[in-house]
Amino acid sequence: MRGQTPGDSSSNANPSSDPGSPFYIHPTDYPRQIHVNEILSDSNYVDWSREMNEFLLAKNKLGFVDGSIAKLTQDGLELKAWERCDALIRGWMTAAMQKDIRNNVKFANTSQEVWEDLEERLGKESASHAYELKWAQMILRQDNAFVSTYFTKLRAIWDEMQIVLPIPRCTCGECTCDLGKRIIGS
Repeated sequence: MRGQTPGDSSSNANPSSDPGSPFYIHPTDYPRQIHVNEILSDSNYVDWSREMNEFLLAKNKLGFVDGSIAKLTQDGLELKAWERCDALIRGWMTAAMQKDIRNNVKFANTSQEVWEDLEERLGKESASHAYELKWAQMILRQDNAFVSTYFTKLRAIWDEMQIVLPIPRCTCGECTCDLGKRIIGS
């Protein structure tokens, strides 16, 4: 297993009973819980994935979707614990999706496959979404709102634009990576 070491495989202890283990499932956890503010639709992937990412990190389960806790190949308690956790995570994710999106990922074998499929289909840079954000920025007005309220709305647009259309950054550390050309081209 890469990344985290969930437990000592030489021990006969159940890895699901250690609250510090990524295999731990709290008694109140069940698959059909919704842990994000809005269910996933075609238009809110960025917000949804960030919220789901934060939730999984807080639950010590992010490694299942990012691949750092790979499925074990040996039969035993840890494999069963991995399968239970992965099924729980798939339940959390699919419970928070519109039906048509859920139908497209229901045959995925792991939560990582679901996550990667969603990223591939919904997380790509979208010219139409970038246009919508630029338009929202252009038409946003303070009107009678407090400056802090106006700035909060503007900052939310900027933050989302940074995700959808990230500003190119130097990758070489010596500015020989044609950063200027990449900025002009974007």
